[in-house]
Amino acid sequence: MAYADEGISQKRMIAFGLVALLHVGLGYAFVTGLALKAVKAIVNPLETVNVKEEAPPPDEPPPPPPKEVEIPPFVPPPEVSVVQDAPAPTITTQSTVSAPEPPRFTPPAPPAPPAPPAVKPTPATPRGRGNVISEDDYPDASRRAEEQGVVRVSYVVDPDGRVTTCNVVQSSGSARLDDATCKIIIRRFRFNPATSNGQPVAETKTQPVRWQLRDR
Repeated sequence: MAYADEGISQKRMIAFGLVALLHVGLGYAFVTGLALKAVKAIVNPLETVNVKEEAPPPDEPPPPPPKEVEIPPFVPPPEVSVVQDAPAPTITTQSTVSAPEPPRFTPPAPPAPPAPPAVKPTPATPRGRGNVISEDDYPDASRRAEEQGVVRVSYVVDPDGRVTTCNVVQSSGSARLDDATCKIIIRRFRFNPATSNGQPVAETKTQPVRWQLRDR
């Protein structure tokens, strides 16, 4: 306990010594004028700045007075008289309708006379006995080959009674017999020509011809 009291008393003594030294320093400063210099050093940097206020804008001039507009005196329009044309006269058209004529009776035309009956042409007729094909007309090659058959031909008899053209309508099966038939008819056959209204005309005839060997 005595040790603690002794430590506290020493601290107090040191504190009192420091306070005493501080008071002595302050007193010396006031005496020597250091404090006054310090105050001037702080006050001198502060300078007064004068702020100029901006002048207000000038007032706008008043607008010019309105010009007086002269109004012309009222002049009434001239009176205009409108002349209307007289109405057009009404034209009345009177149509005269004639009475219809009574129907006229027209007698019918007499019937046309009947046409004369058509005269059938007279067919051509054989002239003489030469319009026949017999075994004697057999071609030698067809006889040796013993060819037989019936050939049908179509031929034209002209107004002179002669045969001009000949065509095989149905073959006999042998080209030699078919060819020999038309050659004989054109060379040998003669006719009294066909007539129509008394005039000779051409005629087409169709005829079968049989080729047959009797001794076979």
